[in-house]
Amino acid sequence: MKKNIVAPSVGESITEVSILKWHKKNGQAVKTGELLLEIESDKATVEIVAETNGVLQTLKNEGDRIPIGELIATIDDAGTATVADSAPAAATTAKAAAPAATAPAAAAPAGVPMSAAPARAAAPASAGMGPAARKLATESGVDTNQINGTGRDGRVTKGDVIQAGSAPRPATTAAPAPAAAPVSTYQERPGDKRVPMSMLRQRIAQRLVEAQHTAAILTTFNEVDMGPIMEIRAKNKDAFKAKNGVNLGFMGFFAKACIAAFKTVPEVNASIDGRDTIYRDYVDMGIAVGTDRGLVVPVLREAHLMSNIAIEKKIGELALKARDGKLSIADLTGGTFTITNGGTYGSLMSTPILNPPQAAILGMHKIQDRPMAIDGKVVIRPMMYLALSYDHRLIDGKGAVTFLVTVKDLLEHPEKLGMEY
Repeated sequence: MKKNIVAPSVGESITEVSILKWHKKNGQAVKTGELLLEIESDKATVEIVAETNGVLQTLKNEGDRIPIGELIATIDDAGTATVADSAPAAATTAKAAAPAATAPAAAAPAGVPMSAAPARAAAPASAGMGPAARKLATESGVDTNQINGTGRDGRVTKGDVIQAGSAPRPATTAAPAPAAAPVSTYQERPGDKRVPMSMLRQRIAQRLVEAQHTAAILTTFNEVDMGPIMEIRAKNKDAFKAKNGVNLGFMGFFAKACIAAFKTVPEVNASIDGRDTIYRDYVDMGIAVGTDRGLVVPVLREAHLMSNIAIEKKIGELALKARDGKLSIADLTGGTFTITNGGTYGSLMSTPILNPPQAAILGMHKIQDRPMAIDGKVVIRPMMYLALSYDHRLIDGKGAVTFLVTVKDLLEHPEKLGMEY
C-alpha cells in the first residue's frame, strides 16, 4: 500500500511551498520518524518525516514550487529499495517515479502534516457521490462516470469533481492565485549567473516594499552612553552565566527599556487598523535575527511579563532555531514592536524599515569609543547611536522623540530597569 505525501498547509494565506532539500533519495528505504525533506514557505522552513516504513518514491525536485495539497512523493510499504541507505540524498525527476503514483492527490486538511493524508484507491463515481458533489458536477458539465472517487470507500468529493475537469472552484473557497512572476527586462551578459530568489527572500522584499508604500515612515536618532551597562556586564557576566546558563547580553536591557517606555508613549506599541488605532496592554517583542537565508523576526510572546533572564533565554532559543531553520509559523507570527541590531555587523547608523502592521522599530548599532563633552571636560565614552523608525500617521515627532529619550535615560541608568544579575 502506498502512503501519499502532499504539500501541507503551513499557515493561513500560504498557497504554495517549495522543496528546500531532500534528505532521502528516490527508491531509498525509509523508516517511521526519519527526516524525508525540508519544505520552505515564505515565512518558515518545515521538516517532514516519514510516518510509515517503506520505499520512497519522489515526484518533485529540490527548488520546485508546489501548490498546497499537491502530491510530492509516496511511501510504498510493499516496495523494494533500489538505492542503498548510505547513498547521498538527492532529488530526482518525476519521470523516475512509478506511473501509479502520479494520480492527483486530495489536498490535506489545514494543519495536517504532508504524510498524514493516506493514499486511497481510485473508485468509479458509482461507488457514491454526495449531493454537493453531484450538484457541482451537474452545473459544471462533468461526466460523473469519468470521476475517480478519493473519499471514504471511494466516495466522490467536490474536490474530485473540480480535479476531474472544467469545474471552476467556488469563489468562496478559492485559494488566492500566486502572483505572476515579473517580466524580466535585463539583458544578460557572459559572466552573469541567474539564481531564483528563495520564497523567504521574496517575502522579505514584498514586506519591505509594502512598508514603504503603506506607512509614512520617519526616523529619529539619539545616542546612548553604554558605559553603565558595560560595567554591569563586566562585573556580573561570569556569575550570571553560571547561574542561569545564558549570557548577560545587551538585548535584555534594551527590551526592558522599551517595555518601560511604552507606558509613557503607548502609541509606539500600537497599530493602525483602517480608521482605528489598536492600543495594547501587552508586548509581543520581535527580535530581528540575521541568517544565511535572510532576515527573520521571531517573536517573544508576552515579553512584558518576562524577566531579563527569561528574555535572554528565549532570545537564545529563537536565535538557535533561526540559525538551524527550525522556526515555526507561530514563532514568526504577530509582534507589536521590533528591535534590530545592525551593530552585530559593524553598522554605526541605519534607518530600519517598519515590520507592518507595527508602528515602530528600534535600531541598535555598534558601540564605539567617542570623545564626549561631560561637565565641561572631554572624555572618551562607549557610545551607541539609536534609531527609531516610526509610522508618522500614528506617532507624532514629539512621541517618537519622547520614547527614544526615555529609552536612552533607562539605558544610562539601568538600575531603574529592575534587572536580575
